[in-house]
Amino acid sequence: MLRLKSVLKGIGLLVLVLLLGVIGFAATKPDQFRIERSIEIQTSAEKVYSVLTDLRQGSTWSPFEKDPGMRRKFSGSETGKGAVYEWEGKEAGVGRMEITETIPFSKIVLKLDFVKPFEAHDTVEYTITSEGKTARITWTMYGANHYFSKVMSVFCDVDKLVGSEFETGLANLKRILEK
Repeated sequence: MLRLKSVLKGIGLLVLVLLLGVIGFAATKPDQFRIERSIEIQTSAEKVYSVLTDLRQGSTWSPFEKDPGMRRKFSGSETGKGAVYEWEGKEAGVGRMEITETIPFSKIVLKLDFVKPFEAHDTVEYTITSEGKTARITWTMYGANHYFSKVMSVFCDVDKLVGSEFETGLANLKRILEK
């Protein structure tokens, strides 16, 4: 019995040390995050811009539109600044995005608000540069790296996880626009 108590005490101490180590390591993570991916598409900057400023077209290329039971609501402007897209789904959670800034054929900025399964308020930017018949699209998301996110990043590479979704979306966009 005494040996069992000693073993349990040792395990408890080990768990406490590991927990403190994770908490301490998470505290060293940066206060801001930035995820960015790019692709070149054989099309005009105008075509890319027209797809990205029409939030209704997101279902044709966005990797975040996989939730079959997701409810979608569009409001505000039809396209461009002021266009709003809200969603709610089992897999996708609950959120909202709004186009807050546009520079024709070169930049789109969105305010991205997640409500569930966790709250976060981030910024998404699409930048488009053009050379001849090729458009380069860069998809960026950045924001505050809250403590929960810092702890999560100890166990998984968020840049790799979300970045791979960006890569899928950009590949889908390329496939659609190069048809």
